[in-house]
Amino acid sequence: MTTRPRRLVRAALLALLSPVPLLACTAEPADEAGNPQAPSGPVAQVCDKLAPGPAEAPAGAVKIDPAVPGDLAAKTRSSPAGTTFWLAPGTHRLGDDRYDQVTPKPGNAYVGGPGAVLDGRKLNQYAFSGDAPDVKLQHLVVQGFAAPHDEGVVNHDSADGWIIEHSAVQDNDGAAMMAGARQQVRDNCLRRNGQYGMNAYSRGNTITGLVVEGNEISGNNTGDWETRIDGCGCTGGIKFWSVNGADVRGNWVHDNRGAGLWADTNNNDFLIEGNVIEDNDGAALVYETSYNAVIRTNAIRRNNQEDGRAYVDRGDSFPVASVYISESGGEPRVPARTDKLEIAGNSFENNWNGITLWENSDRFCNSPANTSSGSCTRLVPEPGRCAQPGIAAGPLNADCRWKTQRVEVHHNRFALDPVVAGCEESCARTAMLANFGTYPEWSPYQGEVVQHGITFGQHNRFHDNTYAGPWTFVAFEPSRVLGFGEWQGAPYKQDEGSQFTRAGGG
Repeated sequence: MTTRPRRLVRAALLALLSPVPLLACTAEPADEAGNPQAPSGPVAQVCDKLAPGPAEAPAGAVKIDPAVPGDLAAKTRSSPAGTTFWLAPGTHRLGDDRYDQVTPKPGNAYVGGPGAVLDGRKLNQYAFSGDAPDVKLQHLVVQGFAAPHDEGVVNHDSADGWIIEHSAVQDNDGAAMMAGARQQVRDNCLRRNGQYGMNAYSRGNTITGLVVEGNEISGNNTGDWETRIDGCGCTGGIKFWSVNGADVRGNWVHDNRGAGLWADTNNNDFLIEGNVIEDNDGAALVYETSYNAVIRTNAIRRNNQEDGRAYVDRGDSFPVASVYISESGGEPRVPARTDKLEIAGNSFENNWNGITLWENSDRFCNSPANTSSGSCTRLVPEPGRCAQPGIAAGPLNADCRWKTQRVEVHHNRFALDPVVAGCEESCARTAMLANFGTYPEWSPYQGEVVQHGITFGQHNRFHDNTYAGPWTFVAFEPSRVLGFGEWQGAPYKQDEGSQFTRAGGG
């Protein structure tokens, strides 16, 4: 069993309490003043409710027989580009070699009939691979493939322009799928995969124009890779790497082991809106060493409970949060739809901590402390330039860092009921801080340089939010815990126009 018992109980209760099917969000709600508001319930309930594919082969389609092993791969090889293949109802199998995957040709389409399943039997590593662009998959269940760590089952080679719709990619090792430029992932069930629901990574390339809409993304990282490889940063519902332009909207991201959504290293121009992100062991959202994003109208509930409690149990006071902004912010010199990192109109309910804005003083391009090894910022692509003496002053001093800057957090609702959360002081924090710089010895960012920058000099602003519950605030460095009045007062001057009520966290 890959889903823990407590989650099965919760899922059963949710099913009993839901009188009607839960549908994808198509409009952005707002209050009477026009401020964006989060959806009030789950969206994109897709798993076990997939719309069936056509009962007969579409006109001109090549029929694939489930009784003939390898029929799909063989007919793909013998058919021209642009062919549509219809997988008849039943369980389809590939050959017995681990590399007996399907290699589409440009413009191919693969459409499943009602109940059509492509099963890798834990023998085949990949279902669909190759570099052919503009491939379409619809109404398929793809399961039982044994992709290695950091690799994916569908679109294994990150080809461009793929459309994956109305399908379930489930119970595979590795990632359910990889991503290429202009990929559209709509109305799918991505669940119980060994590492990711999707690994949006293309070796040596920047992915552009990615759309992830209306999917249910749940129960992923069954392999528990963060435990197996300590600090690997290689898990979650979806991981995004160097994506330039992504719309992530109307998804239900829940019960993943680790983070729900994680954008890591030189991502830019993200719109994350109208999602329900709940019951993930780690953060609902991590936006790390990246640029320019709008995160709005999401319902963020009961995330980070397990990871947050683990920090407390080992005596670590760091305010690990349900939305964790790490060395990321707005940068006008990097083209995008916005030049800020805006977090607005979201509802935070009974998560372990709220939003943390963090910047590691020792992490910069060419530093041994940079966990994105080999990567440099979008402003200085060559790591070797970020060295003494040039990094000590001038443009390199600023541009060799990923900065938590130009972050605006407004019109969000933060509610925490200590009874529901099972804690009080340690799990109701919002923070803006950095560590004291110490490393490496040639670093120009030693001491309090970055702590002053993120707290006072980099245009980070909280305002017009609502807090209900025993909230405290952390500023400058981890031990500086403030009450609401201290947070609003000098020298921090945060949360102008915000409201705070200690009671009524539910």
